[in-house]
Amino acid sequence: MLGRALETFCQGLRILLGCLMATLAIPVGMQVISRYTGIIPTFLWTEELATFIFVWIVMIGSMVAVWEGTHFDVVITPDARHPFFILLQKSIVYIFVLTFALLFAWYGIEYAKIGSIQSSVMMRANLLWTYVTVPIAGVVWTLFCGYRLYEAFAAFQTSKRATT
Repeated sequence: MLGRALETFCQGLRILLGCLMATLAIPVGMQVISRYTGIIPTFLWTEELATFIFVWIVMIGSMVAVWEGTHFDVVITPDARHPFFILLQKSIVYIFVLTFALLFAWYGIEYAKIGSIQSSVMMRANLLWTYVTVPIAGVVWTLFCGYRLYEAFAAFQTSKRATT
């Protein structure tokens, strides 16, 4: 049940990611056209908007990657065959990711507070809109990684029951 809800949430993140990528094409396209053709005037706000969108793309992409198990994981040992060692390998990775996720979530709140008192130069947009990505990512990483850790323990319990 929880796994299905988290998968649905991640699918929503994927859709949002696609929309942000399409949206990013607009300010970047405007920058390219204005620089190389002179058809439209140079708008400086397009750089800021592209940066804001890019920050969101990176952080949402990392959330999706944590769910899919393709981020933060470096294989330095051969894949284990015994259920306990499989659990151990996965748990080590998940615990490290979970630790950093909690740090991002906790300290990201103070980071976002700093952004809330600043505004961008050209657009005059509150920088909270970009700074808040850090604690949001930390919370989502925590949810996703916590669930994956739960799944690893459940798989170990299932394999243990199957052998007895």
